[in-house]
Amino acid sequence: MKQSADLQTILTRRFRVDDAANFDLSKYDPKDKADIGLSKSEGKALMKVAKKRLADLQDLLYANGTKSLLIVFQGMDTSGKDGTIKHVMSGVNPQGVTVSSFKQPGPQELLHGFLWRIHIAGPSAGRIVIFNRSHYEDVLVTRVHPELLEREHLPGEVGTPEFWQGRFDDIRNFEHYLSRQGTVVLKFFLNISREEQRKRLLRRLDLKDKRWKFSSADMKEREFWGDYRHAYEEAIRHTSCDHAPWFVIPANRKWFARLVVIHAIIDTMEKLGQKTPTMEPDLASSLDKYRQELVDEAG
Repeated sequence: MKQSADLQTILTRRFRVDDAANFDLSKYDPKDKADIGLSKSEGKALMKVAKKRLADLQDLLYANGTKSLLIVFQGMDTSGKDGTIKHVMSGVNPQGVTVSSFKQPGPQELLHGFLWRIHIAGPSAGRIVIFNRSHYEDVLVTRVHPELLEREHLPGEVGTPEFWQGRFDDIRNFEHYLSRQGTVVLKFFLNISREEQRKRLLRRLDLKDKRWKFSSADMKEREFWGDYRHAYEEAIRHTSCDHAPWFVIPANRKWFARLVVIHAIIDTMEKLGQKTPTMEPDLASSLDKYRQELVDEAG
């Protein structure tokens, strides 16, 4: 089994998109295991250790109250977004974490720019916010189904190359703004194969307690598989930056995807260099006095 620090470096570097201009989604294998010979049982053991480390880092983030973390999850239907969020964040203090799921915008939201509802849901200092789908839907779903743009009260011509470039620019600028305000942005694309999606959809239909998850929309959107892949490739190519990187996570094996995600988060939070807050000498002295009073009560 790889040492945890070595594993973290390997996974973070392998799946982070650094050369965005030349990004090619076809070069990322949904079955990739990073050539480290890790078994599922070993991965689960490492996951337990990683959850404890993430919990400690979250405590420091909350205690310092100067930085925040925004984690974005995107992926095709059945790619495992819900399960990844559940498993990766299961060890952290729920008081410091919020999960926001963005569905189709309602009438009031459609009267505003596409980033309006996103900005208000962002994290305050010291907190972690997770977006289960996000502002990227506005360069994914609307690109595959441009007729949806007709509801957005937009001026001028829409759906043109210039229009999409403008949205990419807006997203980059928005995420840059967040980073300058102390919010670290991490974005994960859970990359599954078309065949794996077929198997997962079948599993939902075959298992009675999973059937509630199935939607006819899943089958309809599956017909646009190639269009969505192209839209994701374009979105990642135009918006993966040092201050808001994309990670393309091989998601055919759920246990491995979760391990990559948690190590990428840990790596980022460790680099923040957050320390346990120090107290003013007078306050520390007062606390020592209170402690002694409590000890004396037992005598």
